[in-house]
Amino acid sequence: MNEVNQMITKLTKKFVVAGLLAILVLVVILGGFTIIGPGQRGVIVQFGKVSDRIMGEGLNFKLPIRDSVVKMSVQTQTIQFDNKLGKGDTTEESSMFCATKDLQDVQIAVIVNYHLDAAKVNKTYQQYGSTYQVNIIEPIIREVIKSQAALYTAEELVTKRAEFSNKVSVMLSEKIGSKDSVFERLNITNFQFSESFSKAIEAKVTAEQNALAAKNKLEQVKFEAEQRVAEAKGEAEAIKIQAQAIQAQGGKEYVNLKWVEKWNGVLPSTVLGDSVPMISINK
Repeated sequence: MNEVNQMITKLTKKFVVAGLLAILVLVVILGGFTIIGPGQRGVIVQFGKVSDRIMGEGLNFKLPIRDSVVKMSVQTQTIQFDNKLGKGDTTEESSMFCATKDLQDVQIAVIVNYHLDAAKVNKTYQQYGSTYQVNIIEPIIREVIKSQAALYTAEELVTKRAEFSNKVSVMLSEKIGSKDSVFERLNITNFQFSESFSKAIEAKVTAEQNALAAKNKLEQVKFEAEQRVAEAKGEAEAIKIQAQAIQAQGGKEYVNLKWVEKWNGVLPSTVLGDSVPMISINK
């Protein structure tokens, strides 16, 4: 009986050991694979050292125990300096504060899109770690926009908005590109000037509109005057033509004839001089 129990005990131990070994092998095998999701790259760290090899999307092999994998997104990242949309230039999450060439304060709301260079994510992780966007990309955006805003007057920022945006985009592309990322797009969503400057601009626009209205009114008056002159000339010309026609048809005799045609047969009671045409019977 004791022998049977001993055999059972030995068999149990063997099964336990075999089971443990199987589990260990399974863990090792499964630990040798990792899945990199869509829009990601895997940075391989070998005993604390970043490898030159970068894992692409899908199932990838790694050496258990030695290799660890840091997954990094290469999808479009969005940085917002906007009062309404999120992260800003101060703790209040406001738009970016800048000073113009004519020393006007302006808050510039911007949205920047970029993504990590998929072929350089290992260098990015090695140099900057997980604080890459906060410590590298955001300061670049601040520096570029503030330096460019200082080259324009407040009015030029509005009237030359496209030019300003293009220059900022070119500089961001160069500087972000030098930090192993790819600049995609810049959107300038708003310029917010000081209240006093906004009122000055409003007053200027109002004055220009009033001046334009006055100019248009003057042009209208001039046009109407020219019309009246033209009408007077036309009437004078008509009278001249009519007079010429009367002269051509006998002058005074023609006038007398027209008077007779209109006469009702009653002579005036008072006659002054030769005011009443007389028709010569002899003629």
